[in-house]
Amino acid sequence: MKIFRQSSLLFFFIVCFSSQAEGAIEKDLKNFSKAPKFLSEFGFFEDMKNQIPAASVHPYSLVSPLFSDETDKLRFVYVPEGEKLGYVKNKVFIFPVGSTLIKTFAYLNKNSHLEQQLLETRLLINTNEGWKAISYVWNEEQTDAKRAIAGATIPTSFINSQGELTAVRYRAPNQNQCKECHQANKVMTPIGPKARNMNKVLDYQSGEMNQLLYWAALGWIDQKLDSTTISSYEDINASLNERARAYLDINCGHCHIPGGSADTTGLYLNFTEINQEKLGIYKKPVAAGRASGNLKYSIVPGHSDKSIMLFRMKSLDPGIMMPESGRALADDAGIKLISDWIDKL
Repeated sequence: MKIFRQSSLLFFFIVCFSSQAEGAIEKDLKNFSKAPKFLSEFGFFEDMKNQIPAASVHPYSLVSPLFSDETDKLRFVYVPEGEKLGYVKNKVFIFPVGSTLIKTFAYLNKNSHLEQQLLETRLLINTNEGWKAISYVWNEEQTDAKRAIAGATIPTSFINSQGELTAVRYRAPNQNQCKECHQANKVMTPIGPKARNMNKVLDYQSGEMNQLLYWAALGWIDQKLDSTTISSYEDINASLNERARAYLDINCGHCHIPGGSADTTGLYLNFTEINQEKLGIYKKPVAAGRASGNLKYSIVPGHSDKSIMLFRMKSLDPGIMMPESGRALADDAGIKLISDWIDKL
């Protein structure tokens, strides 16, 4: 795995800065039991509206992010002082108890006449009883977010990637729906922060730095990372196969994986899968029906129009569409990428 080199001075600055950072978090997250009514009660942010984190909370980003109705995602992580992350090749980092992953979904609407809109902030808190998922929906004033046990629907508009005004009924999931994606072998778990999906440079307050080196400088990582390298599915310089597999990995591979919620389908779309049939090539669905569109195989090489995968990606019917939740819009760019990939298999 290639990692950008940074100066020892920047390492020194980060270590000194982080040693003074602890103490801002106001909740006992290790023994966390009852979620507060408002997001602000945790103390994760210095400035809620502008998403400026507390000193002990650090931003992070993913090489390939999950599609969620073209929302912008602002990610942060908190790890208790003195704790370290565990590492297993090609797996999500093992976060110590008390750690929290924070993800705000927003429409930033950059370079447009529309104002920024924070929609919801989801927390994954690693407690003594395992990971707990909590969702908070932002108020109209954008000053705080309130816990939404039953989820929420937020009708809004945003400027899409083509510069067009787009209406959407954004859906914040209820507490049980989080398990649809964040559960493997019946245990709640994070999805995104694998070493391969974090090997990128991020602009921190202390300057630009590779995220994995930054975490090492914080003392969170103290071992060599022998990880598979993954490309961004948006990187036009990467091969079509690399981009397509990266897209399927982050958008589908957390469910379509051994032990995942879609394990029984036998369709495995994680990045490290090499079995062609398990990837869907000439694979018949476990259960036929209208969700298959009367098509025979998940993937028919050279014929995306005859592939169940594309049929389900294009659909907005709740009984047909894939992913089943997390979107109200079709991912046009993703559809084109996977269509091109199948057509050239």
